[in-house]
Amino acid sequence: MDLTVVDVPERSRYEISADGEVVGFSAYHLIDEGVYALPHVEVDPAFEGKGVASALMRESLDHIRGRGLKIVPICPFAQAYIKKNQGYADLVHEG
Repeated sequence: MDLTVVDVPERSRYEISADGEVVGFSAYHLIDEGVYALPHVEVDPAFEGKGVASALMRESLDHIRGRGLKIVPICPFAQAYIKKNQGYADLVHEG
């Protein structure tokens, strides 16, 4: 399965495609200068348990880091992912 993550700013979300078909997304919105809220992550039920949501989080967080932004993880999945992958803890906005 070939997974691709892209930022779709006009929809305020990162989308993940499996073999060219969009199968999930991570929504975001700007809440302060340089700070994104991550309120929702969703993956097609047919792709749950296959690492798709984790790939989506990893790629989107890497992109956010590359842009020098911080995050407020509101979504329980995003919170759990960051707790499990402490290398992303520095992205969490302290404020």
